Amino acid sequence: MTIEAYINPDFGWKEKLIFFLEALAGIIICVSIILLYVRLSLTGASKRERAALIYDKSVNRVQRFYEMIMAGTSVMSFSCAYVIISHIYGLMQSGQGEPGPLLRVLMNAWAGGRDFVLLLLICLSCVINSILDMIIIPVKALSKEEKATIRMLGMFYVIIILLILNRVGDESEYNPVMMYYLGLMVGRFVYFDASFGDFVDALKNVIKDIYQLLLGLILTGVLTGIGFSAGYLLERNYCIVGVFYTNLFMLSAVFVLHHSHLLNLIIKKPREDAKETAADTQKYPARDRYEDEYEEDAYDDADYYEDEEYYGNEGYYDDPGNEQGYYDGQGYYDDCQKPW
Repeated sequence: MTIEAYINPDFGWKEKLIFFLEALAGIIICVSIILLYVRLSLTGASKRERAALIYDKSVNRVQRFYEMIMAGTSVMSFSCAYVIISHIYGLMQSGQGEPGPLLRVLMNAWAGGRDFVLLLLICLSCVINSILDMIIIPVKALSKEEKATIRMLGMFYVIIILLILNRVGDESEYNPVMMYYLGLMVGRFVYFDASFGDFVDALKNVIKDIYQLLLGLILTGVLTGIGFSAGYLLERNYCIVGVFYTNLFMLSAVFVLHHSHLLNLIIKKPREDAKETAADTQKYPARDRYEDEYEEDAYDDADYYEDEEYYGNEGYYDDPGNEQGYYDGQGYYDDCQKPW
């Protein structure tokens, strides 16, 4: 058996370019949905912080979607490798095909220690994921906890796809792979020193990003359907191989979109002082509400300077919460009625 047995010879460069453009269009549509969702979720934010929050949250949510594609592709590579190795091993057992020396060694290892080979493939998929999101498509806006949550969703992503392939009637056997993924996810939720609070927190993080999983599944389903109907992907190569090809094209589209910095053209990056204001507002929300109300009162027509709360030209209130009176630089006036 050779790698050519799993490649469609009619899937030439022209067809690959068309499929890539379709994948790129799908990624752009998903990113647009995410950006719209972020804007709608921040409609209640004050004007001074809204632009900075929109930028920060948009970058974070879009990079989570990128991480979803990278995690799904990495996990799918493990599943696809398992199916191909299992298929080749079955052909060898039936006396079909003549494997080379390297492939024969791999088949012997598969026969003697399949579980260890699967564990090695899982580790390799984790390494691939780390290379993707740290070097090839760096998602610097995500924390380690956010990456861990999305990677776990990547396992959900592949399990759902494998369940669908079993319903479709693919001849391959995916139950062993799904059991490995389920074991990994259970270990992520429940471990020896975990408390119930840890479990609830992990579950909340997954639910918060569930729309990323739905977007990834819908996009993969649409593109895979297009690929099979157009003849780019072949059912004889097993459907999972076609799904993996689709993920590779989606990953290529993410790479182009990320490094083209198109997102910066859609949403403007705010100035540093605006970002600091937004961060300060998130830290002190009560003070921000007070300042918003203060700016909208009867003093809106007066000369106003944010740093020292000046009003007029002759004096100022040194503290918005100070009720001692008006201060002109020499002393307080109790009645606070000195004309300007």
